[in-house]
Amino acid sequence: MSTGKKVEAKGQQVKGKAEETVGKATGNDRLKNKGRADMVEGKGREVGQDAKSAFKR
Repeated sequence: MSTGKKVEAKGQQVKGKAEETVGKATGNDRLKNKGRADMVEGKGREVGQDAKSAFKR
């Protein structure tokens, strides 16, 4: 996995976790759910890149 793509995927996961936490603290379900979606998308990107790297070897 390229370092840049890995950083982007992790960054998206961190952003999602922050949104989820703020959403929970404020009672904002929309923000909480958006945060969860961002975390899942970031994890999916990371797994996809890992799989891509595995096939290149």
